[in-house]
Amino acid sequence: MLKDFIALIYPPCCVSCNVVLHPHEKHICLACFMKLPKTMFHTQVNNPVERVFWGKVPIKAATSHLFFTKNTPTQSLLHTLKYQNQPEIGFYLGSMLGEEITKSNRFNHVDCIVPVPLHKRKLNKRGYNQCHYIANGIQSKIDKEIVENALVRSSFNKSQTKMNRFSRWLNVETIFELKASDSIENKHVLLIDDVVTTGSTLEACSKQLLKGNPASISIATVAYSA
Repeated sequence: MLKDFIALIYPPCCVSCNVVLHPHEKHICLACFMKLPKTMFHTQVNNPVERVFWGKVPIKAATSHLFFTKNTPTQSLLHTLKYQNQPEIGFYLGSMLGEEITKSNRFNHVDCIVPVPLHKRKLNKRGYNQCHYIANGIQSKIDKEIVENALVRSSFNKSQTKMNRFSRWLNVETIFELKASDSIENKHVLLIDDVVTTGSTLEACSKQLLKGNPASISIATVAYSA
């Protein structure tokens, strides 16, 4: 009843265009939902996300649900997720990504899900790891174990928003550590992040995961930024 009362005074609005949402809409209105640019990478072998990692780390399969461009519903959803204390958007986006994964036989044999970790300082400041919520959304569709303690972020790094490809790699090259190798040994690991751009973060994570002798590593992100 309290939630209903609050909704009467402060009705939920679309995070993209700010119109009041209808009861059946979540986070964005139907008009903005229809504008979400789906990549369909889950249907494509050697898609652009997979090519990001060619010659760097062996990846079994990779996909992103949406294209990321500025001033779009995709940007609004991810910005609100990360910076406006709405972690439930991560579950919403993860469930859409997970639904696509179920339609691709290349992800059929995933054994566990590993979200990219945050450093403790950033986790304390934000209050949550957005990738944890994305992973939970994916889990709601594929019902696989989430391994939170496989990787840790051992050092605090600068924001990569304005860095070039080489600088991004230097920024993350040594900041991750493998902590629970037994939890991924001989398993098909699905590594999760919110956005892939140069792939430097996911590459660094993958190289650490490989030390745990997984059967294979696949990657899934909410968005792909060319």
